[in-house]
Amino acid sequence: MVNIGNSWDEILKDEWRKDYYQSLRRFLADEYKNFTVYPDMDNIFNALVHTDYTRVKVVILGQDPYYNENQAHGLCFSVQKGVQLPPSLVNIYKELYSDLNIPIAKTGDLTSWADQGVLLLNTVLTVRAGLPNSHKGKGWEILTDTIITKLNARTAPVVFILWGANARSKKQLITNPQHLIIESAHPSPLSAFNGFFGSKPFSRANNFLSKYTTPVDWRLE
Repeated sequence: MVNIGNSWDEILKDEWRKDYYQSLRRFLADEYKNFTVYPDMDNIFNALVHTDYTRVKVVILGQDPYYNENQAHGLCFSVQKGVQLPPSLVNIYKELYSDLNIPIAKTGDLTSWADQGVLLLNTVLTVRAGLPNSHKGKGWEILTDTIITKLNARTAPVVFILWGANARSKKQLITNPQHLIIESAHPSPLSAFNGFFGSKPFSRANNFLSKYTTPVDWRLE
């Protein structure tokens, strides 16, 4: 059984018993035993650990974890302290500066966002070292779709930020009209100039949140 340590445990308790998750668990046991897999097992569910269901204000969806050493730690787009900023995160910081005049941070660790209620959720939560999308289609998508669906059912408004085709494909799960969907191209250097730059997701999210709760402080060290 998975132990998140907050209200996600009750919300997701039935998932851990389902056949798809039991199959995924067996797959992961073999992968972690025979290969290098990111993030560390203790960090797989960090997004849920840091952002309790009842405190979610914003959801940012990623695809799967970074696949290079010392990068992934369970929060999408975030890297561990001291690690060089990946190109997509550099572009996120550029847009943050353009949008809210927040200086580009030296750290790539986005834990402070997560602790404020920004659920930094990858749609696939693990990856084999050096092989992007290597754990795609193994069952993680069923779990993360369930998480999105549970958040869609919330009465408190949530901002869903969908960057790129993978994240935007989840739009069909967000049917509650009280939530806000912000979507654009992915911040990757390959697509950022196709609509990510200039999309102002951070100010748009905060303008919406300010009607209901405390906005997010997007500043980083």
